[in-house]
Amino acid sequence: MSAAVASLLALFLAIAVSCFAPINVGFVAIALAFLTGHYWGGLTIAEIAAGFPNSLFLTLVGVTLLFSLAGVNGTLEKVAGHAVRLARGNRGVVPIVFFLLAVLLGASGAGGIAAVALLAPIGMSLAAGLNISPFLMALMLANGGNAGTFSPIAPTGIIARDLMGRAGLHGVEWANFFNTLGVQSLIAFAGYFLLGGWKLFQGGAHHAAAIEPVEPFTRAQQSTLVTIGAVILSVFVLGVDVAVAAFLGAGVLSALRAADEERAVKAMPWGVILMICGFTVLIGVLGKTGGMALFTGLLARISGPQSITGAMALITGAISVYSSSSGVVMPAFLPAIPGLIEKLGGGNPLAIAYAINVSAHLVDASPLSTNGALCLACVPAEADRRALFRKMLAWGLSMTVVGGVVCQLLWG
Repeated sequence: MSAAVASLLALFLAIAVSCFAPINVGFVAIALAFLTGHYWGGLTIAEIAAGFPNSLFLTLVGVTLLFSLAGVNGTLEKVAGHAVRLARGNRGVVPIVFFLLAVLLGASGAGGIAAVALLAPIGMSLAAGLNISPFLMALMLANGGNAGTFSPIAPTGIIARDLMGRAGLHGVEWANFFNTLGVQSLIAFAGYFLLGGWKLFQGGAHHAAAIEPVEPFTRAQQSTLVTIGAVILSVFVLGVDVAVAAFLGAGVLSALRAADEERAVKAMPWGVILMICGFTVLIGVLGKTGGMALFTGLLARISGPQSITGAMALITGAISVYSSSSGVVMPAFLPAIPGLIEKLGGGNPLAIAYAINVSAHLVDASPLSTNGALCLACVPAEADRRALFRKMLAWGLSMTVVGGVVCQLLWG
């Protein structure tokens, strides 16, 4: 067996593990990278280790640490509580407020998963108290988190920028963010109103008592808000590197004793960070052994230059239902774009990248994905979780087709 074939089989095995085994595929990917790269490909350990994305790792650690500090000291929870009061008890407005809040928190740097993890306990409980369909609330929460997740300072946006840069697509992080924001928002609101959200506006504001008052921000929480605001301004206005700004912000909060450092470090999504970095190491081995050329050759056989955008959206969406969007699908498919365009003899690389990013996250309201699972886990005990599971799974599966059609229409 050639090194190219061995590395390609290792990629397929890693994807299968991510879909069906409850283990961190990052560890598996690194092990497979050393096995196939060293023993089949003749690469040195240093050559394989060089594929570890050091810059991406530091950026993800800095950003997630900053927002983990803001999470453990209660700042983000209070922001959510104050925002919910804007609905003034109007049942139809409440899920919309949670959607917008998930977008805001996710795009500000917390990321989609962190935003949903924070908001789901509040939102799903409030939905039960206001007699709002848990499915509609979960739909708006999950899609809201995904709508903001490609912000240039959010973890998934950082991952996309790094991977797209390696594929030769530079300076498109804002376009990538707004494309995802637009598609996710359109589909979320269409689903919300078509599946019964419009009925919630008929009840008026008779349930305001269910929305409880929120305590004022403490001094530590005020310091946290100011620090996060300074980090965001330094990145977008002054052009400071995201990793530098995030670590400086985290350092300031630590110096001020604004949060429990130990709790914050433990709360960071280390498993996701290692999954992404581990998969990137394996993709690096594919590039050095010729496995990536075989992979792009297989992808090129499924379609032509005119229909590859929709086809890639359909494939990545289907895989993402059962696997990690940012940890597996994006690292596996975005680096393959240049070779795919070469094999096809044409096509728009940027359009394919947009399709991969959008379709991989459209399905994440499924209970098999992190955002959907968080919403399902936060449903009160008296609710029918089986019924909610079926509805969310049906929605997630349907988004594979919807994503393929929408991406082909927009960028095909």
